[in-house]
Amino acid sequence: MSDTLQGIRRRIDALDARLVKLLSARAKIAQEVGKLKNGAMVYRPDREAQVLRRVAALNQGPLPAASLRHIYGEIMSACRALEDKLAVAYLGPQGTFSQEAAIRHFGNSIATHSCASIDEVFKQVETAATGYGVVPVENSTEGAIGRTLDLLLTTPARVCGEIMLPVRQCLMSKATSLTSIRKVYSHAQSLGQCQRWLARKLPGVTQVAVVSNAEAAVLAARDARAAALASKTAAGLYHLNLLARNVQDESRNITRFLVLSQEDVAPSGRDKTSLILSTRNVPGAIQGLLTPLARNGVSMTRLESRPARTGRWEYVFYLDIEGHAQDAPVARALAAIERSASFYKNLGSYPASFAQ
Repeated sequence: MSDTLQGIRRRIDALDARLVKLLSARAKIAQEVGKLKNGAMVYRPDREAQVLRRVAALNQGPLPAASLRHIYGEIMSACRALEDKLAVAYLGPQGTFSQEAAIRHFGNSIATHSCASIDEVFKQVETAATGYGVVPVENSTEGAIGRTLDLLLTTPARVCGEIMLPVRQCLMSKATSLTSIRKVYSHAQSLGQCQRWLARKLPGVTQVAVVSNAEAAVLAARDARAAALASKTAAGLYHLNLLARNVQDESRNITRFLVLSQEDVAPSGRDKTSLILSTRNVPGAIQGLLTPLARNGVSMTRLESRPARTGRWEYVFYLDIEGHAQDAPVARALAAIERSASFYKNLGSYPASFAQ
């Protein structure tokens, strides 16, 4: 048995040696590409999405496609960093789901910049203090993030990507049992995602909404009778005991994040386009506004309405549609919509996220 095991280990060692040589060769080619770009964008969302799809299509197991995408995402992140280490802003402090989403999308070879608010993330991108920003836009349980929608309405920044992050809420504290807890801190969305669990396990305990889950962990670390709802990562960062894991009410709880930049993205082959629209408040106006989508065979994946904040009961509509603005059917539909809308803003086209 030991001889067989040693033989297998020698085969693994030989494969590792080949992999290191191949990775080094890939990195050198990536450097050549960087020289040919001559200062152009280091990060190409369209090209990276195509690479990840091709890797998944070539996969014959036993590794799951998601695992291969993760491995290749880190390879591309490391190769990117040889040209330039991307700076990415996120809603902080350290340990938020926003930081987790940023690393999942860009890989670990980036410089992350923690921001105190969603507003600051937008400002970092708008002023070019960082090249990219990651902001939450909606949750599968609690719905849209209103502040993000409001800022998208006025920002000059573009949407260049999306991230679908499975959210696993954990309860953490300096205390060692639930009976000691008198207060629970978390972001309002997270409190909403765990309402049934909190009512069952911590009835009568005060719930306090704060700016982020990681901020909740910071506050819980200062009070032995307080707890936080946050990620498992936050528990380690702030030296808290994990009192309960996966306490979200819905097992498939997913938060969608948008990636902001100042650049437009070329077609990748499987894209989305995000729009903000408004129309006159007359019967049938919305149906008429959206008719060009159906006429051109363009699918709408999301429609969200929000007050326009004019004080006159007017609304703006947030749409996600399948396809890139450069695709002929999408281009025809968008041109017709822009002609009939009283307000029209194309936030950008970007690669659709991989299914979770």
